[in-house]
Order: sequence, then C-alpha cells, then structure tokens
Amino acid sequence: MSVVKQVDQDMIAAMKAREAERLTTIRMMKSAFKNKEIEKREPLTDAEAYQVLTTMIKQRRDSIEQFTKGNRPELAAKEAAEIALIEEYMPKAASAEAIAHLVRLTIDDLAVSGFDPGPKDMGMVMKAVQERIKEAGVRADGKVVSETVKARLSK
Repeated sequence: MSVVKQVDQDMIAAMKAREAERLTTIRMMKSAFKNKEIEKREPLTDAEAYQVLTTMIKQRRDSIEQFTKGNRPELAAKEAAEIALIEEYMPKAASAEAIAHLVRLTIDDLAVSGFDPGPKDMGMVMKAVQERIKEAGVRADGKVVSETVKARLSK
C-alpha cells in the first residue's frame, strides 16, 4: 500500500479512536502531501512522499534545537513525538555500520573500475553512495553519509 493511502487510513483510525495528538500530526502529513501534489499537478509516488516526510522530520529537528535553546522543553517534547510518528511511515533507517559498509563497497567498486577516488572526488562518490542507499531500500541521514565518505576518502 502506498504511503499516502496508509496516511489516509490511519487518519480515519485516529479520528475514530479520538487520538488528538496523533490526528494532528497525521493531518499535517496529509496536508504536506496535498501541497506537493498540487505543486506537481499529479499524484505523488512513494519516493516523493518519503521525500516530503524527510523534509518534515528535518524541520522538526531544527525546531527541537531552537526550543531547547529557548528553554521550552515542552515544545521540544511535542516535536520529538511528531518525529517518532512520522518515522513510522518511513523505511527503516540504516545504522552507521551499514552506511560505512555501503560507502566502502561503493569506493571499492570505483577503485576496481580503474578510478581511484580522493578527497577532491567527494561529490561524485556521494552521488554513487546515495544511489546505492536508494537501491538498498533504506534511508540514511545525508550528514552521516557525508562524514563517512569524507573519513573514508581521507585515508
């Protein structure tokens, strides 16, 4: 079942169960999907829906940081709860070890093909690693991937 349809069904279930916090977050997700569909002028694919959810998670992480700096722990906790709910709809996140393994495989494949990547080739390697992550069907934080690639290329 597509992510958008799953969100629709879960919204109905949350309404019936009278789960106010869950319903609010699901409505935000549905609204973000609808806005993206209007912008695109056609229904979203799962990959595009996951991208919308990733953006929502990033926004909430930034909000948590700001609320923590502003001494507003109750608002930070609310944002953290929203992240947890949104992540239920995302593919599983790759561990640091899995990311390191994918980076190592990608760099080794490039080396086998006759190209020895160095620190200057960071962009090309990142693109190849991101493709491999997509093929693996997992999600990974770009910052973690970037740090792993940078550490591996500097060796």
